[in-house]
Amino acid sequence: MDVLMELMDILSVSGNENAVRSYLIKKIKPHCKDFKVDKFGNLIVHKKGKGPSVMLVAHMDEIGLIVKSISKLGIMHVSMIGGIEPIACMNQKVVLVTKSGKKIKGVISTANLSDGEEQKELPKTEDLIVDTGLSKSELQKLEAGIGTFLQFEQKTDTLGSKDIVCGKAADDRVGCYILLELIHRIKTSSSDIYFVFTVQEEVGLYGARTSIYNLNPEWSVVVDVTQADDICEDWHDGTRLLGYGPTLTIMDVELLSNPCLNDNIKAIAKRKKIPLQLEVTNKGTTDALEISLSKGGIPTTVLGVPVRNLHSGVSVVHRKDIENAIKIIEDLLKHPPKICI
Repeated sequence: MDVLMELMDILSVSGNENAVRSYLIKKIKPHCKDFKVDKFGNLIVHKKGKGPSVMLVAHMDEIGLIVKSISKLGIMHVSMIGGIEPIACMNQKVVLVTKSGKKIKGVISTANLSDGEEQKELPKTEDLIVDTGLSKSELQKLEAGIGTFLQFEQKTDTLGSKDIVCGKAADDRVGCYILLELIHRIKTSSSDIYFVFTVQEEVGLYGARTSIYNLNPEWSVVVDVTQADDICEDWHDGTRLLGYGPTLTIMDVELLSNPCLNDNIKAIAKRKKIPLQLEVTNKGTTDALEISLSKGGIPTTVLGVPVRNLHSGVSVVHRKDIENAIKIIEDLLKHPPKICI
């Protein structure tokens, strides 16, 4: 199994990023010795260079759930970690990970569905239940209780083409993979680069907010994913299609990205004949928001890839979009732009 698929399989919901961070450190060590984990849990990797200080960012965490209560029979009620539509959770397998590392399997349902009743309304978060087949006392002996994290259990795989990857946590293990590949590929650089793998993006962009305190980049690129819009009645009007290139975010619901950085990225894509899709959306935001507003303002943009079924248990992504994003950022680092306002 390749590194991207291994990253997507790791169980690391927001607030519990230890496993993915440990994996990344293991992969980084042979290529870079200058790294640290800050007090909040962000992983910061430094590749020294003589040029401008640059910050590349991807978040390690994924969406998931957390146990809110347990009945005597062991039936759990849950709260969401990150933005998940309850309908996307139905009949999903999950894994409970205890503090000692024990893993317990469960299935998400509702009382009505479990009883075989007709479903007349879409489920709400408070309707969701998790059945592990264990009683409350059995769960307690296994150290599972209120506050235990639940994560979707999905093995990453390919679909009809080996280039089409499906699995959980594409958001944002794809970004982590891109940064990891850049760390491996860049031997010398015209930029002084900080690769920052953040925590708790899905619950409030918190890792980005804390990671910037001890850094002073001249500009930043956040590497994240965005919702593909190519499966709908008017798919030909979509602007974020799988296999049609990385996405450059011009605007999201909170952020107006830096036009100078955007122009440089568009010029690289044109020069290298790499397809590039522009995104303007009124949904969601990323770590770029917190970084752009830090230290008096840091020029920031978002380069990513489109993903189908974002914020669900099974997402779909195209490898060619990922590889093209790597090529663009690698060129940007080799020829760092002079940032204008």
